Amino acid sequence: MSARFTFFLGLALATATLGAAEPRTLVFFGDSLTAGYGLDDPAHEAYPALIQEKIDAAHLPWRVVNAGLSGETTAGGLRRVDWILRQHVDLFVLALGANDGLRGIEPSLSAANLQRIIDHVRLQCPDARIVLAGMQLPPNMGGDYTADFAAMYPALAAKNHLPLIPFLLDGVGGHPDLNQPDGVHPTAAGAVRVAENVWQVLRPLL
Repeated sequence: MSARFTFFLGLALATATLGAAEPRTLVFFGDSLTAGYGLDDPAHEAYPALIQEKIDAAHLPWRVVNAGLSGETTAGGLRRVDWILRQHVDLFVLALGANDGLRGIEPSLSAANLQRIIDHVRLQCPDARIVLAGMQLPPNMGGDYTADFAAMYPALAAKNHLPLIPFLLDGVGGHPDLNQPDGVHPTAAGAVRVAENVWQVLRPLL
């Protein structure tokens, strides 16, 4: 094998390796649960940061963008999503609706907003995978309302053929030891459990 051939073979392999290692972008688009409201260090303790740790430990070429905004509703998310989509997105996790439920917004309106967000992502980033994060409400919101609200997420996932995180706060909601004093936002330990819920669905997609 000539030195010239060896040189160009090595260059080609190095270029291919660099291309394969180019990180892809995973966006978490949500509310205060995603932003890490109330945590001492949201940049490291919120569940998107913990997902980045899992990605790094698995040596996967992904970078996480935490696009959570405290107080965000589905209507607010719809107004803001185009700005988020200015960057290239490979995987988009849609985790909105909790604030709609706590405000008693009609689930059909929330579902319509979520559908429009999904449509925007598909239009602007047609190659991106979308994952929907489900949410449930405490029973004091009324039986019919909480049932309709919870059913909104699997219905949207089925309609759009999306992977579904059944309940973002599974194992955390209703557990005082894993929630801050407001009973709504996870503690750092609660965020660890949320990250596990998310990771179970995301890991096969990365």
